[in-house]
Amino acid sequence: MRVVQAVLILSTLLCFLVDAAAIPSEDQKRNSGNGREKERRLEPRARKPPRRPRQEKVKGDEEEGMDKYFHEPGGSELGNHYDSRYHHGIQEYADRKDTQLHMLRAYLTFCNENRLETWLAHGTLLGWWWNGKMLAWDWDIDTQVSGSTLAYMTKHHNYTHYDYVSKDDPPVERTYLLDVNPASIERERGNGNNIIDARWIDTRNGLYIDITGLSETHPDDQPGVWSCKNYHRYHTTDLYPMRETMYEGVIAKVPYAYDRILMQEYEEKALVLIDYEGYLWSSILSGLL
Repeated sequence: MRVVQAVLILSTLLCFLVDAAAIPSEDQKRNSGNGREKERRLEPRARKPPRRPRQEKVKGDEEEGMDKYFHEPGGSELGNHYDSRYHHGIQEYADRKDTQLHMLRAYLTFCNENRLETWLAHGTLLGWWWNGKMLAWDWDIDTQVSGSTLAYMTKHHNYTHYDYVSKDDPPVERTYLLDVNPASIERERGNGNNIIDARWIDTRNGLYIDITGLSETHPDDQPGVWSCKNYHRYHTTDLYPMRETMYEGVIAKVPYAYDRILMQEYEEKALVLIDYEGYLWSSILSGLL
C-alpha cells in the first residue's frame, strides 16, 4: 500500500514539473515577441505605384499641362530675351551683338562636333538670306531640329556645359549651357507654356538661342507635314535635303526651300524691302562684310 502511494506521489510531482517547463519565462516572452516583430519587419511590403506629377490648370486655358519650364525676367520686350537664372540686366547694343555672335558660333560648332543636325529658322534664316549674318535689330536667334535629334539631345547632351574658345586674337572664352525642356517629350502644343523645346544659354548674362523641334504630329492624316508647337508647318520637301552654307563665319544648314518658307512666314516684301526699323541695307557694304 505504501509503495502504491509513493508511486502516485512521484507521478503527480513529475506532471507538475513538465507543466512548469512548458510555461515560458518573462525573458523568453520578451525575446519571443521581439523575434516575431523582427520577422514582421522583414516581410516585404507592397509598394504603391509612383504618383504622376500633378498637372495644374493654367489660368485662362482650359487645357491642362506642365508648368512653364523656361522663365524670363520680363518687364519689357527686351527682358523677354534673357533666361532668368543668369540675367544681370539689359545689355548695351555692342555687348549684345558680341554675345549673339559668339553664342551662335559656339552652338553651330557644338552641333557640328556632335553630328547634331540643326538649321536656321525664322528671323535668323531671313538674316542669312540677306547677307549671311544676323539682322541688326533682331534680339532672337532661332534654330530648329527634328524630333529625333531633340530626343537624342535629351538623352546624351542635356545640361551640357560647353567651354568655347574662339579663333580670334586674342581668343574669346565663354561657357554655354544646353538645357532641354522636360516637356519636349510632348510634341503637341498643350497649354502653350512650353513651345520652346531647348535653349543654348550664355551663362554670363542669360541671352539664349531658341531651339524648337519639328515632328510629324499627325502622320496618318497629314503625312510628310512637320510641325513645331507654335503651329509653324513645313512639308518634308521644303526641309530636305538640307543645304550647307556659311553663317557668321561658321558652317550652318538651311532648309532646301528656304525662299518659299520665308515668303510663307514673312511675305515677299521681307525679301525685297531694304529699309526697315531705321536700317538701310546696302549691297556694296554687304559685299565688304
